[in-house]
Amino acid sequence: MPDSVRTSHHGGMKPSATPAHAALPPYAAQAAWRALIQRSVDLRELYQKSLQTCEPGVRTVLEDNAQTLHILIGELQAHTGSEGGQIRHQGSWRGTARRQFSGWLIGAMARQDRPWLRVLARQGNELLESFEGSIAELPNESARVLCRQLPRLQGICQDMDCLVGSAS
Repeated sequence: MPDSVRTSHHGGMKPSATPAHAALPPYAAQAAWRALIQRSVDLRELYQKSLQTCEPGVRTVLEDNAQTLHILIGELQAHTGSEGGQIRHQGSWRGTARRQFSGWLIGAMARQDRPWLRVLARQGNELLESFEGSIAELPNESARVLCRQLPRLQGICQDMDCLVGSAS
């Protein structure tokens, strides 16, 4: 992929603002990878929490998306390990707090599918935006690895947007 081309979930490939981006120092690139892994783990755990209360039909889609995230996380961890970085297996403390708060708040509602779907859709879109931002900042090889994961994240976001639309 040329330096001047990056991806966006809003419209496929687009030219970047700069013809070539400067490589991040190794510690900054590793920090970006750790953050992406943590956010991905946070979202997967949020999916797992939502499975406890959602209806069986919705649960099937959520299980598929959680499995897709599990595969994505494994590939991110493999790349991080191959680059000599520390492999993250846990999410962030913010993700844990967000998950607990969402579970508590949504648990008090009579119909729990719709709020869970909204939370999952919002978090999925935020993760996709994080990936896109990292693609723009990371060196080309790392950006290529992340670009290969974009279709998975885009599929998850499309699933959730459809479910949110049908649940409204």
